[in-house]
Amino acid sequence: MPNRRHALGKLGEELAAQHLQQHGYVILKRNYRCQNGEVDIIAQDGQRLAFVEVRTRRGSAFGTPEESITPTKQTRLATVARNYLEEKELGEIDWGIDVVAIEFRPDGVLLRIGLIRNAVMETT
Repeated sequence: MPNRRHALGKLGEELAAQHLQQHGYVILKRNYRCQNGEVDIIAQDGQRLAFVEVRTRRGSAFGTPEESITPTKQTRLATVARNYLEEKELGEIDWGIDVVAIEFRPDGVLLRIGLIRNAVMETT
């Protein structure tokens, strides 16, 4: 089962990267990791730096992809984003945390890809 879940996650990240590029994002980094966690994609969205969390689901037994962004996950994403900004010495730039939600039917047919800009408000 973990291999199937991992494959679904990788497929979701590929589809998300393509979707972001179609919406004008320029992918800068994928799978950025630091001591506080990881973020799937870092991209330039015009003048804004976007930290993008990709959530992929097959079926709705465990809720929608958007519902899987718990308060704990939101806090971790904001911490990882601030870590990246500090590491790169980017100072006071415009940035946000976006979510790409991808849903497949249980039989593997793609139902939707949704982009939610500023889905997570910065937490302290």
